Amino acid sequence: MGKANLSKILFVMMLMLFLVLAACSGGSDDAGDSGNDEGNGESGDNGSDSEETDGKIYDIADFSPKKEGEPMDGGNLNFGLVSSTVFAGTLNFNFYSDAVDSEILDWFDESLLDVDETFNMNQDGAATWEVNEEGNEFTFTIRDEVNWHDGEPVTAEDWAFAIEVIADPDYDGPRYGNVTDIVGVEEYHNGEADSIEGLEIIDEKTLKMTFKQATPSLLSGGIWSHALPKHIFEDIPVADMSSSDEVRTNPIGMGPFKVDSVTPGESVTYSKNEDYWQGEPNLDSVTLKVIAPETVTQALETGEVDLVNSFPTDQYPDVEESLTNVEFLGRVDRSYSYIGFKLGTWDKENGKVDMDLENSKVGDVELRRAMWYAVDNDAVGERFYNGLRWNATTLIPSFYEIYHDDSIETPTYDPDMANQILDEAGYEDVNGDGIRENPDGEEFVLNYASMEGGDTAEPLTNYYIQSWEQVGIKVEKIDGRLLEVNDFYDRIGEKGNDDPDIDIYSAAWSVGTDVDPTNLWGSNVIFNYTRWEDEENTRMQEEGVSEESLDLEHRKEVYSEWQEYMVDQVPAFPTVYRAELAPINERVVNWDIRQEDQELERYEVGVTQEEPEVAE
Repeated sequence: MGKANLSKILFVMMLMLFLVLAACSGGSDDAGDSGNDEGNGESGDNGSDSEETDGKIYDIADFSPKKEGEPMDGGNLNFGLVSSTVFAGTLNFNFYSDAVDSEILDWFDESLLDVDETFNMNQDGAATWEVNEEGNEFTFTIRDEVNWHDGEPVTAEDWAFAIEVIADPDYDGPRYGNVTDIVGVEEYHNGEADSIEGLEIIDEKTLKMTFKQATPSLLSGGIWSHALPKHIFEDIPVADMSSSDEVRTNPIGMGPFKVDSVTPGESVTYSKNEDYWQGEPNLDSVTLKVIAPETVTQALETGEVDLVNSFPTDQYPDVEESLTNVEFLGRVDRSYSYIGFKLGTWDKENGKVDMDLENSKVGDVELRRAMWYAVDNDAVGERFYNGLRWNATTLIPSFYEIYHDDSIETPTYDPDMANQILDEAGYEDVNGDGIRENPDGEEFVLNYASMEGGDTAEPLTNYYIQSWEQVGIKVEKIDGRLLEVNDFYDRIGEKGNDDPDIDIYSAAWSVGTDVDPTNLWGSNVIFNYTRWEDEENTRMQEEGVSEESLDLEHRKEVYSEWQEYMVDQVPAFPTVYRAELAPINERVVNWDIRQEDQELERYEVGVTQEEPEVAE
C-alpha cells in the first residue's frame, strides 16, 4: 500500500472518530458561531444535547419555505424567542443592535420599502418611489393608509426625522453608517449645517432624498427605510432616546400588531392592528416569550410555543419522528462559516486595516491555501449536520443565486495536494516527528481561536486541528480551550484590539440584502477581522457599487472576479453554507420564512384551531 493511500485511510479514520464523538455528545454550534444579524452579522445555532444520528443525509431542496392554509377567525399564536440570555429590549429599528431584538420588532414595525427576489426595491411596500435619470435622487411617496399604531399618519417628516436623529452627534445607536451617503449628512453630523441638504419634504407624504452618487446598493438595502414618529420623540433629547420608555417598554410601530405589554428581557404581548395598511391581521394576538436553547424541543412538543425564531439544524434527525405535531420548513440560510487568518491589526487612529504579512505567521498565501486543501468540509456537512450544511466555495454564498459563481474552482479536500504545496513552499519536517517547521527551519505552531457554543463546537474544532496536523501543521487552541463568546470577539478585534497571539480563528457571517461584501472585507471596516486588504480588493469593491454596476450583468462580472480573487489570495476560506429549518405547529398556516419576495406577509399568519397540537 502506498504512503499516500495509507495517509488517506488514517485521515478518514481520524475524521470518523471525531464525527462519532460529536454525534454522541450532541449539540449544534460549529466553531465560531454567534448570534448577531447586522453589523458584525455572525449567526449560529443554539446548542443542546442529542442522541447519535442514523447518518441519514437530507437535502434542503426537499423542504418548502412556506406553509399555506385557510385560518380560523382570530386566535392567539405563541412565538418562542430562542436565547440563552434575556433580550436587550431596544425596540426601535433606529436604535437596536442585535438580532434578538429584531425578532421582536418584526411583529410590530416594518420597513417602508419592499424588495423582490433579487433584493432590489419594488413598488409593493408602504412607500412607492421614483428615481431620476442620474440614479442619485429618489422621491418616495408613503401610502395614504399607512399610520402609526396611535392613529397618526406616517409622514415624510417622520422619515426625515429618523435620518436626522441617526445623523445627530448625540445619537448612540449603530446606524450612522447607513445614512452617510445622503448629501449633507456628514456636515449635519459635524455641526457644520443646521439641516440635511439631501432631504426635502415635498408634502405630508412625499420625501425626496439626494445621494452623493448613484450606486446599485441604493436599490438593494442602501436606503434607510424606517421612520421615527416625530410627534412622540421630538421632545426627547437624542442622547436619551434609546433608553426611553418609548423604546424600551411602550414602543410604537406601523406593523400588523401593536405592543400591549413588555416584560423586560422575558416576553412581549401583542394585539392585532385593525388599521394595518395591508389589511386586518388574521390573528387576534401574539405572545412572544424567551425560550432557553436546551428546552426548544420540549416547548414545541407540548405546544407551549407554535414556532421559534431559531432551530439547530443538526438536531433535526433526532426530532424528525418525535415532533409529530410540527411541520419543518426550510430554505438556504444567508450565512456561512469560515476560517480566518490574522494578517495584521486594526489602526484605531485612522480607522482602517493595517496589514502586516511579514510579521504574520500565516502571511504566506501558500500556507493558507494548503490549510484549505487539508480539511474535508463535505464530510463535515454530512456527518455533523446530516447534509443540512454543505461545502462552501466562495465568500459570496449560494444564498445570492444571481451573484454566487459556482463555476469557480476552489480547493476541496486533498491532503496530498496540501502536502505538495507545503513541501514546495519550504515547510519541512526537519526533526522527523511529523511536524513541519517554517521555511527558516524554526518551530512552527499556530494558535487557533474558536468559540464556545453547543456540544459540537469542541469536537469540530478538534477535527480541524487534527486535519492540519495530518499534513504536518501544528495547531493549538489559544489558551488551550474554547473562548467564551464575548472574549472571542474582543480578542479577534471587534473593538479594534487584536490579540497578537491569535493566528487563525473560526467565525460565521450573516449577509444582508445587498451583495456588496465591503461590510466584512472592506479596508475601513472593523469587522474585517483578518486585517487583510490590497488595492485590487478595494478596486473591485468600489467598482461593485459604482454607477457602471447599475447594470446587473456588469455587477455580476465584478463580483465573480472578486470571488475568484479571494480564492486566489485566501485571507480566509469558507467552510460550510447552511440550511435554515423552521418547525411550526400543525395549526399554524400562512407562514413564510423567506427574507426576499415573501409571498405570505405576517398579517396573513393564522391558526386553524384554538389550541396547539401536541406531540403524540
